[in-house]
Amino acid sequence: MNIDCVLKNRGAIKMDKDFWTGKRVLVTGADGFMGSHLTERLLKLGAEVSIFVRGNSITGTTQYAVRNIDHIKDKLKSIITGNIAANDSIFLMMKSEPQHIFHLAADAYVPNSFDHPIEVMETNLIGTLNVLHTVMNLKEIEQCVCTSSSEIYGTAQYAPIDEKHPLNGTSPYAASKIAADRYCYAYWNTYGLPIATIRPFNTFGPRHTYDVIPKFINLALEGKNITVYGSGEQSRDFTYVSDMIEAFLVMGGNKKAIGKAINFGTGKDYSINYIAEKIVEYSNTKSKIVHIEKRLAEVQRLICDYSKAKELFGWEPKVSIDEGLKKNIEWEVNRRK
Repeated sequence: MNIDCVLKNRGAIKMDKDFWTGKRVLVTGADGFMGSHLTERLLKLGAEVSIFVRGNSITGTTQYAVRNIDHIKDKLKSIITGNIAANDSIFLMMKSEPQHIFHLAADAYVPNSFDHPIEVMETNLIGTLNVLHTVMNLKEIEQCVCTSSSEIYGTAQYAPIDEKHPLNGTSPYAASKIAADRYCYAYWNTYGLPIATIRPFNTFGPRHTYDVIPKFINLALEGKNITVYGSGEQSRDFTYVSDMIEAFLVMGGNKKAIGKAINFGTGKDYSINYIAEKIVEYSNTKSKIVHIEKRLAEVQRLICDYSKAKELFGWEPKVSIDEGLKKNIEWEVNRRK
């Protein structure tokens, strides 16, 4: 079967509706923000999905709590529990015999890396190495997508940021993602593994529990002050989650992605002040915007050049920042009812 699941349709992406049907797929970090949306989408496309989630050994029994996807856990082929950074994870992941792997498991909250840099490194780098070694041992593996981050670039030296931009991560988190990103390239280059590396710019939407947008929405809906680090003029390229999930599917199902690291974003950046103001407006709240001390290792500007994704796959974002914020706020309001 032709592995390419992307067909050109007047310059736009068109997914082969049958490509994922019956495919054995493993998603790590499947109960996280993006992982949960991706898992849902794969199930709807007919894939046989196994997931890898964090587990804890208590009194001889592996305990786990599947966040975000409890409503679909009965549809999963298997639920694998463990520590992605432990060597045991290689054997555990191999048991599901995946043809495709989406590796999203990570410690992705940047401030956590300030106090726990070694722990974050182990999860993000060693965890990725374990996935790569899993791929090395799978006879029927077709493609593996490893998740990088726009944080690897640091503040834009030129705008927009393309894939050739220097990697100048400013935090321990960013450093761990740079290392993982480059290991993916090295293992493709050295061992010929079918690895594709996705570099998502800031993604937001339902189920996100940290980062600036969900934080501001929660504060606004509770009528509390919205706290902005520093001047608030630092800016980010925010992509709505549905657009980013399509990016993951493209990277996982098209041979053109193998051996490449590709940016996905909107090509537009917005200041944190703008985001705060819009959330106050759309939430119809009386929350005030207050500024506090600048955050450590702050990146001043991130803005994506997604021209490579457009050229290779015809991918383009569809949801605007304003539409995405309204959708996100509406979801959170309904969740609280």
